[in-house]
Amino acid sequence: MTTTAFITHRECWLHEMGSFHPECPDRLAAINDRLIAAGLDLYLSFYDAPYAEVEHIARAHPVSYFESLKANVPEHGIRHLDPDTAMCPNTLKAALRSAGAGVLATDLVIKGEVENAFCAIRPPGHHAERTKAMGFCFLNNVAIAALHALEAHGLERVAIIDFDVHHGNGTEDIFREDPRVMMASIFQHPFYPYSGADNPPAHMCNVPVPAGTRGDAFRQIVSDMWLPALRNHNPQAIFISAGFDAHYEDDMGSLGLVESDYIWVTEQIKALAAECGHKRIVSMLEGGYSLSSLARSVVSHIKALADL
Repeated sequence: MTTTAFITHRECWLHEMGSFHPECPDRLAAINDRLIAAGLDLYLSFYDAPYAEVEHIARAHPVSYFESLKANVPEHGIRHLDPDTAMCPNTLKAALRSAGAGVLATDLVIKGEVENAFCAIRPPGHHAERTKAMGFCFLNNVAIAALHALEAHGLERVAIIDFDVHHGNGTEDIFREDPRVMMASIFQHPFYPYSGADNPPAHMCNVPVPAGTRGDAFRQIVSDMWLPALRNHNPQAIFISAGFDAHYEDDMGSLGLVESDYIWVTEQIKALAAECGHKRIVSMLEGGYSLSSLARSVVSHIKALADL
């Protein structure tokens, strides 16, 4: 059995928000090129992401919200939902593939066809609240995947780990009242979306960090705060909002992580999954906008997932 699935779709490349927008198709091209250059394509199982179905989406978002997204798809050009989040004619197709990637990944890992999966997708999802698109996000991909594990596969407890430089406000919004889902995250604060630091519920281990935080402090937080809370929750599957914009080369934020930090945290998550009696990990791309550091970090993350 191949340890790791790699799930993507060419329609994820078709979403455009303007020629100078940082959340661009070149992100997936950079990952693809680096993956091949590193020879990783020989060791992964590749899958095309299906479209998520309405029943999958409706677990995380009201159907009325999904209908409003459909109504906002322009026939041509770009339609802004807010100053930095916009739709083109192909955006909804890309968003449905991105959410569908997480559903497929969840099916694969829970059925034991692979140990873990990485979804190379865009648009990202962790800023999408239950009824609001924002922060480059339309559908909350990781929430849809986690709810698929709970509702379709009957799991009782899952965890979502988010190491993007920005707080996953959408994920928190969707799971704030759902103690089946533990969220563990770090994020630069104060920083977009200016949330996450105030009174998180007991099943959320959200750790705001100041600009300039580097890998040693990040590792301390993971060891001292995340891992004890996650062990206590004992998740039956682990989902990762894998944003790589906390890398020191990424000027979207001001943190100082490097590839070795992403390798280390992936190894910690893998060890935790094994400790919890399974090896189920679904990792989904969120941010990361410096193309070189994004591609290097994703490849490092995948190597750790695949034990390469």
